[in-house]
Amino acid sequence: MSRGFVKEGDQEEPVVIPPRAILPDGVINYVTPYGHQQLLNKLEALENELGTLSNENETDLRRSQTLIHGKIKLLKERIASARILKPEDQAQDEVRFGATVKFKNTSGNAVQTIHITGVDEADVSQGKIAFTTPIARALAGAQEGQEVDFKLGNEVRKLKVLEINY
Repeated sequence: MSRGFVKEGDQEEPVVIPPRAILPDGVINYVTPYGHQQLLNKLEALENELGTLSNENETDLRRSQTLIHGKIKLLKERIASARILKPEDQAQDEVRFGATVKFKNTSGNAVQTIHITGVDEADVSQGKIAFTTPIARALAGAQEGQEVDFKLGNEVRKLKVLEINY
């Protein structure tokens, strides 16, 4: 049927599926064992949610199903591309994926602790920083006591690694 015979009010807005955390092109999707389990748990939760959907409004039900199917598809792609790196398999004397790093900005006394994780596991509010972030890349390979340059815009800050744990 021609779109000319459809009332404007009958046209549905397309379902917008929120993207997963950004993983730059060509970058391997590293995940910790914990992060991988979180992805699997999220997939199970979405599949359970899909199975329990019920709505009297057919349009809302269809939109909800489309949204969940889209999220499941993106999540399965991320799980399929995941490469699990166990923190205990990393070089214990330097900053690598899975490390918890305590460091300070040498121009001040503020001490910070971050945990370097995969992009899906990252949560700044919990101190979990993706390995793709500039600060994680600046700290990568550093050893305890070593200072590294962290470029923040036009400014270069010196960060001193105080402690590394896995």
